[in-house]
Amino acid sequence: MYCTGIIIAIMTFLTIGIWHPIVIKTDYNWGIRLSSFLGVFGASALWGIGELFAQKKRVEKGWFLMNPKRKTCYTSDKQ
Repeated sequence: MYCTGIIIAIMTFLTIGIWHPIVIKTDYNWGIRLSSFLGVFGASALWGIGELFAQKKRVEKGWFLMNPKRKTCYTSDKQ
């Protein structure tokens, strides 16, 4: 049985648990002055998720080198 779902759930709760005190401290010390910066940071993080999948396609096309330890992650035989 694969436990991927359980691991993702645990990581989600840990991430929320870690960031919640950070948000409280940030609000206490700086208020909402950092909200623009944090919004850009969050949008960049979301953009990065899409870039991971795009990078996989670029590697499969041969535009970038493939990590030899993860050959099974790619559908192409190009290196």
